Amino acid sequence: MSDFPTIEVSGVIRLGQFLKLANLAEDGGLARELIQGGDVYVNHKVETRRGRQLADGDVVEVDSPMRSDGAIVAKID
Repeated sequence: MSDFPTIEVSGVIRLGQFLKLANLAEDGGLARELIQGGDVYVNHKVETRRGRQLADGDVVEVDSPMRSDGAIVAKID
């Protein structure tokens, strides 16, 4: 089990949006850089699509020289 916080979301959320919501990226520009740089993992696999739709229970991790952190998606619909 992960020690990452669970972030509740309503409806469809894309990876770039989730990074901002979970405070894993300060803004959209940084989210894009992290994703394009291969520093973002979804369920332990590198994800380079900023528009990827996340599902309930997905584990999102950022592992870059600036920070290592993560969060879990929890759909409330």
